[in-house]
Amino acid sequence: MAKCPWALASKLEEHYHDHEWGVPVHDDRLLFEFLILEGAQAGLSWRTVLAKREAYRDAFDGFDVATVAAYDEERLQRLLQNPNLIRNRLKLQAAIGNAQAFLRVQQRFGSFDQFIWQFVDGNPVQNRWQRMEEVPATTPESKDMSRALKGLGFKFVGPTICYAFMQAVGMVNDHVLSCYRHDQLAPEKS
Repeated sequence: MAKCPWALASKLEEHYHDHEWGVPVHDDRLLFEFLILEGAQAGLSWRTVLAKREAYRDAFDGFDVATVAAYDEERLQRLLQNPNLIRNRLKLQAAIGNAQAFLRVQQRFGSFDQFIWQFVDGNPVQNRWQRMEEVPATTPESKDMSRALKGLGFKFVGPTICYAFMQAVGMVNDHVLSCYRHDQLAPEKS
């Protein structure tokens, strides 16, 4: 079966591509996980983050947002000492601050899911790219999302990170047309 070329770089990336990338996510815990992981990726490869994903789940209490929001300086220091994480102080501090902002969004909008999916009117954007080179790094929607998240106190949520998040959680279907996953993730045609 034909796949997006990037998925063939490693078994880890292939499994992620085949089972998660582009699948619509509406669970707040998983949305929080992807938000933190995408922020951790800034300046690095997604493969690096995927390889550390289980360590992140363990270190961040399964991405329980309320627990992470309550992390103090002592807990931050433990995260900074964890060799299985990307030990960047700003990214780790942002993860804690983003958990706090995430809770505020949940309180204000009922759920993070309800808030974040408004940027695509609640439905995945079905792109029709022939080649990966056509896939943009940002879109007007990712720029709007970035502005809104920054305005709510989030960090490491630039337009490029937001677009990668949108791809990860299925807000956009960016599988190339020749990839078997493209049609699997497209809505049924009537």
